[in-house]
Order: sequence, then C-alpha cells, then structure tokens
Amino acid sequence: MPAPIVIADSITRVGPEAGSAVVVNASHGGIYAAYLAAKLHAAAAIFNDAGVGCDRAGIAGLDYLQEFGIAAATVGHDTARIGDGADMMAHGVITHANGQATSLGITPGQSCRDAATALQQACPSHHAPPEALEAAFLLIAEPPQVWALDSASLVLPEHKDSIVITGSHGGLLGNRPETALKYDVLAALYNDAGIGKDGAGTSRLPALDTRGIAAATVSAASARIGDARSTYEDGIISRVNLRAASLGLREGISAREFVATLRRVLAA
Repeated sequence: MPAPIVIADSITRVGPEAGSAVVVNASHGGIYAAYLAAKLHAAAAIFNDAGVGCDRAGIAGLDYLQEFGIAAATVGHDTARIGDGADMMAHGVITHANGQATSLGITPGQSCRDAATALQQACPSHHAPPEALEAAFLLIAEPPQVWALDSASLVLPEHKDSIVITGSHGGLLGNRPETALKYDVLAALYNDAGIGKDGAGTSRLPALDTRGIAAATVSAASARIGDARSTYEDGIISRVNLRAASLGLREGISAREFVATLRRVLAA
C-alpha cells in the first residue's frame, strides 16, 4: 500500500501518525528538524529550504536523513510560506532532494504535491537516529539568563525571565499568532529563513509585539538555522519588532550585541 501523506505546519507538531508516512512539513530542512522526522520513523519527508543559508544549513537535514535511508526533499522558501504546511502542499516547488528521494523520481522544479505522491512509494527505514541531539544550552547564568534552544518548541514556563535564543525560523505556524511562542519570555531571537514568500520568515515578530516581548531575527546567511549557538555566535540581526526597537535595538548589529544591550537595559 502507498504510504499515507501527513501535512503539518511544523515537524514538532507531528505525532505517531508520521510513522511510515510521507511527512510534508513546513519546518526548515536543517539537521534538528530532520532528526525529529527520523525519530518519528517517517518513510519520507519534505521540508522548506529556509533560503538554504549559512553552511547550507537549511537543507543539511537531507544528507542526515540519507544516512538513515530516508528520502527527503525541500521546497523553495520563495514558493511556499515557511511554517504553513497547506501553502507548501498547494504551491511549493522542489529545490533539493537527497539520493534516496532522487531514486524515487524527485527532481528540482517538481511541485510539492507531485513529489509527495511519488514519495508514497518510499519504504520505511529500519535505522533509528541517535537517542537524542542535545538542544538546550544555558549560555549566561546570571539574571537575566540567556538560553540557546535549537527549537522554539523547547521553550518552557521556567524561561519566563530569560532571553531565549532559538535556532527556529521566525515564521508563525499556519499564520496563527498564538504559535509565535508557547510561553512568554523577556525576549526571543529567531532565524529569518531567508524571509521568503510573504515575509513569512519574520511573521512571529509583530505577533510577539502584542505580548510585549522584544524579538528579532538573524539573517539566514549569517547563522546556521536550527543551531541556536550559531544564532548567538554568528548571527547578524535582520529584523527587529517594535518592542525591541523601543529598547534601542536595531538591524545590522550582531546577535551578541543584541543580547548584551538588552541585558544592560533590563538591568537598569
């Protein structure tokens, strides 16, 4: 029987239904997202290429999944909104595919819908990923604390008095404002995923303004998406929301400077 197709706004919002399925998800195609797809035992997966970006991190998950025999591809960030699975299925155009996907007929320029149909012939992999990828790091222990989280899905209630630096894209899931962040924090940083179609890669920023949370994105060309420590160490701010701007933060500064300035302002 052909593998079922599961459509999702994020790989973090998929459960057991992904097992032996083709998961068309609007997450970036980085290694952390690919790890989650492998952990779910997906037969195949399609992601958003997030502008490809620094060190080609937006598609690095394709090679990662190739090691486990899992077919994987990405759609162009300018063809479908990152964080929007329905838009991806309706309008996405394939940009990259790993060897396993290519062997099933997946090629650049193909529609996401056609690629998902072709991937229904994929056989589930029997190789399991490593037990876990370490994904949460305390960067600065003195208040206000600074946490690096490879995925925004790892934000917890105890981070409410912290600055949270994520490796996630800055797009809302399904264009729903409530998905900007699970819990309130002092400030949040994301990757702009190449900004992409309809500016989707930065759509969390105005949503966080309404919650009084200073937020910004770093350029995908400057930092590896899916890698929160790269966001902090390498990132250059590409967009700030109104709350961040009111605190004197601006585009063009480094993520390190963003954090240092914010900590000084909050301590004043």
